[in-house]
Amino acid sequence: MRRTTRRRTMSALAVTALAAGTAFTGAGTAGAALTVTAAGSAHPVPAAIGHRLTGHQYPSPLSIAQCQAQLQSSCYGATQLEQAYNEHPLFAKGITGAGRTIVIVDSFGSPTIQHDLDVYSAQYGIPSANVKVVKSGTVPPFDPTNGDMTGWAEETTIDVDMAHAMAPGANIVLLETGVSETEGTTGFPEMMTGEDALIKQGVGDVISQSFGATENTFPGFDKGDYSSLLNLRYAFKDAAAHGVTVLAASGDDGATDAESDGSTLYPQQVTSWPPSDPLVTGVGATTVKLDDNGNRLSPDTVWDDPSTDSGASGGGKSKVFNRPLFQTGVAGVVGNSRGVPDVSMLGDPLTGVWTYNSFGPDDNGWELWGGTSVATPIFSGVVALAAQEAGHRLGNLNYGLYALGALQQAGAPGTGLTDVVGGSNTYNGVPGQPVTPGYDLATGWGTVDASKFVPAIAALG
Repeated sequence: MRRTTRRRTMSALAVTALAAGTAFTGAGTAGAALTVTAAGSAHPVPAAIGHRLTGHQYPSPLSIAQCQAQLQSSCYGATQLEQAYNEHPLFAKGITGAGRTIVIVDSFGSPTIQHDLDVYSAQYGIPSANVKVVKSGTVPPFDPTNGDMTGWAEETTIDVDMAHAMAPGANIVLLETGVSETEGTTGFPEMMTGEDALIKQGVGDVISQSFGATENTFPGFDKGDYSSLLNLRYAFKDAAAHGVTVLAASGDDGATDAESDGSTLYPQQVTSWPPSDPLVTGVGATTVKLDDNGNRLSPDTVWDDPSTDSGASGGGKSKVFNRPLFQTGVAGVVGNSRGVPDVSMLGDPLTGVWTYNSFGPDDNGWELWGGTSVATPIFSGVVALAAQEAGHRLGNLNYGLYALGALQQAGAPGTGLTDVVGGSNTYNGVPGQPVTPGYDLATGWGTVDASKFVPAIAALG
C-alpha cells in the first residue's frame, strides 16, 4: 500500500541489503523513504527517494534461479502470474478483460507510463494497452528530483503493469491527482473528486487503489467523531449506485499501521481506510512460491516477514464501520466490526514481481516489488475478467465474494477460492490475526483460481 510515508513494503533488493547487513535507503510500495540497517527496524521519513540498493540497473528481468542465488528471493513476470492464477483457460475462451476498463488512481502519476508498459508487455509477449491519463485538478509537472513524485511514479508503474498482466485485454485509465495522499484526509479530496467524476461519466468497471490512511489519523477520531472520514465516501456511494467495483490495499504493516506523523507505527491493532469501507473490497497479500513456468511449488501462505522487517499483510477490525450485512456469516471472527481484508493475492516482496521504469536516473530499468500495492492491481485484473464474463459490471463485490466463501467453507466445489491457513500477520511487536480455515483477518477468504472464480463470481454479480 502506497502513501508518502513509504514504509515497510521493500523490494527484494532492500530485503537483501538487510540480510547482508548493508544500509539501505529506499522506498517500498506503501509510502515514502525508508532506511533499513541490520541492527534495527525500518524508520520511515516523509519523502520517497527511490528504492534501489545500488546504482546498478537490470537491463532485463532475472530468472527465478538468478533471483534466488543473488537476492535470496523469487521474482515473477506476467506469464508466471497468469499461470499461477490459472488464467490461460479463460484466455483460450477470449476472456482477457476485453471491453472492460480498470481505473488506477495515483498521485502525480508517471510521465513515461505508456512507454514503460510497452516495454513490460514486449518482455512477456503480451499486447500492450493504451493508457488513458486523466488528471483530477491541477497536477504539477513531474520533477525527477522530487522523491515524493518518483515514489508515486514507481507506484503507478506497479499498478499499471500488474493490472495489465492479469487482464491484458482490458482498457486502463490512469487517474492522476496533484496532492500526495498521506495520513488523515490529505490527498483524499482530490482522489475522491476524480473518482466520482469518472463514475458519473460512466468510465470504469473496477477502481484499483493502492493507498490508504490509518483510521485513527483522521481528524476527530480520538473524540469519536468520524465525519472527516465519512464525508469522503461519496465516490464509493456513487460507485455502488453505478455498479462499479472498488478495491483497496489492506496495508503492509500487519495488524498495525502508521501514526499521524507517518514515521512510527501504532503499538496496537489498527486498520486503514478505504479498505475498511464496506463499499470497498479490501485486498491482502500472500507469499507465492512458483517455478519458472508459474506452477506452484507449495500452497500460498500469509505474507508475514518479521525476521527481515519487510512487512506483513494488513488486516483487522474497523473502529469506524460496524459489521456489514455481507459479514454476518463471519460474525464469530469480526465481532460487531467491519473486518479486513476480504481476499488476498501475491504481495510478499520475497516472492516479488518485476516492473519497468524509465522516468529518471534512479528509475531506469527493471525493478522488484512487493506489498498490497502489488496484490490490489493483480486482483483488479481478475475483476475485469469477471466483468467481461458476466457481460456487465459487478458492483460491490463483497456480497458475491462472501457467498462464495460460505459455499467454499461448506465444501462446495467450483467457487474458485483457495483457503490460506496457518501463521498470522503479527508485525512490529503488535500481535496479529491468526490465519484460520475459512475467513480470517489477515487473508480474508484466501486467494483465487481465476478459471473457476471468474465464472463463479460473474454468475453472482
